[in-house]
Amino acid sequence: MASSRSLSRTTLQISKTARLFSTSSAGGPRSSHHNHHQQNHKYLEPNAYIGSWEAPKDPKEAEKRLAQLRRDYAKQVKEVRKEYIKEVELMRLDKLRKDEARKEALRLQNEERKRLKTEAAKARARERQLAEQEFRQTLLKERGEKLENWRMKENLRKENKKEKNELLRRQSSIWIDEPELEKKILEAIVDTAPL
Repeated sequence: MASSRSLSRTTLQISKTARLFSTSSAGGPRSSHHNHHQQNHKYLEPNAYIGSWEAPKDPKEAEKRLAQLRRDYAKQVKEVRKEYIKEVELMRLDKLRKDEARKEALRLQNEERKRLKTEAAKARARERQLAEQEFRQTLLKERGEKLENWRMKENLRKENKKEKNELLRRQSSIWIDEPELEKKILEAIVDTAPL
């Protein structure tokens, strides 16, 4: 009799606790989550143990049946826990798979970004190389033009020098040596002097 009272007391406490939880979460900020959970929750089939207790006359029989009920309940809890552990493990694996997929997507994005950066750097290097090549060609062309101009001026200077030397040589053929010059001066003086 005492065990049936403790069982009914325990059942009463559980029902009070359940009512407490159901009313306390109704007005709180998590009420929408609670409602969502209630709508999507899959309930188990009604349990054969609830309301199945009929107190036997013999206390030993009652104790034996209660022990059997507890063992059966413990087995059921163990099974539910196993299912829960499986579900949690499946959720963990699913999360791990999603994380791996996200990491792989990020890695691919990073590789693509690096590839694009490398291509852009190569394109800039090619442009820089082409610009340097054009600059060198322009420099070589200018140097060639300057060298050609210098050669022309040098040739012109040489020709002018040749012409001056030629003129000087022609003029110097007319020139008279110093001893000859004195003779000629004396002759000219003698010829022009009045007698």
